[in-house]
Amino acid sequence: MEAPILVYRGTYIESTHDIHIAVVNRDGELIYSYGDPNRLTFPRSSMKPFQAIPLIETGAADRFAYDGSALALSCASHSGESYHRHTVLDILDKLGLKEDALQCGTHTPWDMASYKKLLTAGKDVTPVYSNCSGKHSGMLATAVHMNEDIASYREITHPVQQRILEAIEAVCSYPKEQIRISVDGCGVPVHQLPLLHAALGYARLAKPDASNKREGALERIRDGMINYPEMVGGTKRFDTDLMKAFGNQIVSKAGAEAVQCLGLTMEGIGIAVKVEDGGTRAVSVATMEVLRQLGIGNEQIFKQLSKYIEAPVYNARKEKIGAVKANFVLKKTQGEI
Repeated sequence: MEAPILVYRGTYIESTHDIHIAVVNRDGELIYSYGDPNRLTFPRSSMKPFQAIPLIETGAADRFAYDGSALALSCASHSGESYHRHTVLDILDKLGLKEDALQCGTHTPWDMASYKKLLTAGKDVTPVYSNCSGKHSGMLATAVHMNEDIASYREITHPVQQRILEAIEAVCSYPKEQIRISVDGCGVPVHQLPLLHAALGYARLAKPDASNKREGALERIRDGMINYPEMVGGTKRFDTDLMKAFGNQIVSKAGAEAVQCLGLTMEGIGIAVKVEDGGTRAVSVATMEVLRQLGIGNEQIFKQLSKYIEAPVYNARKEKIGAVKANFVLKKTQGEI
């Protein structure tokens, strides 16, 4: 049996990736799967929309005049482009804080134009360039609004992180006592739970139920991400391109170590994908194949997103010498999770 993701060099298979997929409706039924839908997974940045829930529920978003664009940035793994940085700095200004209040650390931004401009000026990256600076500024906004200590906002015992833990428990229907906690790349707590529970969270984000007390917050977060997809990722980023191509049909957020979560807004279906070895080159290919098998999208949309369907493999001369292709069939399942 061949692997579900095949990496070709020319016409020859050079490498493969194993994947796990869970497709769940908002009623908590696993309807399709591949691999192990129960795989314990750190969804990493795919949890950012749920980490933003307390920003709204505490009233911090309203107090500090968060519009849809700023809310989308609080859920982002952004590229560090100028509009991302300026929005974070504007939020910090409203909070009465400087950039050094951000405890997300620094890294080379995805936006190489911004990075080259810094190098040319003899400067180095600062925390605002971090792909997680939007999330961290949202956590700071909540702490400032609630008159809580800002120096320790990253700690799991801090009220900011406890509110986030409770929100994830509720939306993903997974007891917080069973959620395993570790540390994310940006220094805040990261949450491990079965893949299908992450998918359930996205089903509810995509089409919030009126019986859910978090319906209003989920709707605002979803609409912010869909209406301002460039804030969630950036130029030539999968999340951004996917949401732009599908309009208001999909809300999407990637996570490190090859995780992708998305919700179908019309159907109220959540999808979670995990590439077993953390190989990010397989993520978009697997995700687009799931959408194809579910009958989501049309020829025009798939043509627009063709580079994500069969991800090209290039050599150092920028010549296409291979491709990453999907090779799996979803298993239809039906049952409560």
